[in-house]
Amino acid sequence: MPIAALGFVLSLIWSLPLGAGEQPADVPYRLAGEGIQGGLMVGSTTPGSRVWQDDQPLRVSAQGDFLIGFTRDAPATSALRIDLLNGGVLRKTLQVAEREYRIQRIDGLPERKVTPRSPEDLARIRRDAVAVKRARARDDDRQDFLTGFAWPVLGPITGVYGSQRVLNGEPRRPHFGVDVAAPVGTPVRAPAPGIVTLAEPDMFFSGGTLIIDHGHQLTSSFLHLHKLHAAVGERVERGDVVAEVGATGRVTGAHLDWRMNLRDRRIDPELLVPPMPAGDRSAGR
Repeated sequence: MPIAALGFVLSLIWSLPLGAGEQPADVPYRLAGEGIQGGLMVGSTTPGSRVWQDDQPLRVSAQGDFLIGFTRDAPATSALRIDLLNGGVLRKTLQVAEREYRIQRIDGLPERKVTPRSPEDLARIRRDAVAVKRARARDDDRQDFLTGFAWPVLGPITGVYGSQRVLNGEPRRPHFGVDVAAPVGTPVRAPAPGIVTLAEPDMFFSGGTLIIDHGHQLTSSFLHLHKLHAAVGERVERGDVVAEVGATGRVTGAHLDWRMNLRDRRIDPELLVPPMPAGDRSAGR
């Protein structure tokens, strides 16, 4: 189910159908979300328990909440382990659905933005990468993600998560966000509460860039912005205007590129929100 509905789910003590990873009421943990490549699942277990996904330790909140993420090319199964306070150990094999990814060709980009070669550009790219890594390293016991997520901007979806990018005829890394076309200056709203950990007006590839941390190292990144309206350290609430859509960085037109990371895993934002309203969808997706 979309994480947008998560607050309602939690209010019902996880009583709605849970899909992959569903457990009967007598088992001391619950999972909600999609077991699919690029998906995010929100878990709840007995407070004080310790949790691992594929031998990676997860942050567990004081209330027992935790997050599980699946990469673009995640294998068909993922191992969940929970060590309970009473000494019991729960093990669950989660099924991860496979996805098919499209190929997206983008031409007309400045060659410098596709294959940078100058020492100055390469040094700038390295500095940008360090800043983004630092911004995503924050690891707070905040559960802002429990409110659910909303679209930060509405418009035609022109790029999707996981698609193989071919830039100026050259195969490149997959795209890890969802692109929403909108005019320059369109307000970008926080999809969920959080704390701003990066606000840079001009990065080499991503142009104006803003990152919001939603707790447990779950972050939203907004790329190609025209103007920033939030500063590092500022707390924002869902629906707050944090930036404006732009056409900065490596782009061919105005749009918002919204990306999400859970720790070192790239998550598909589109799986966490309701469908784009019919009048704003792109027929060419």
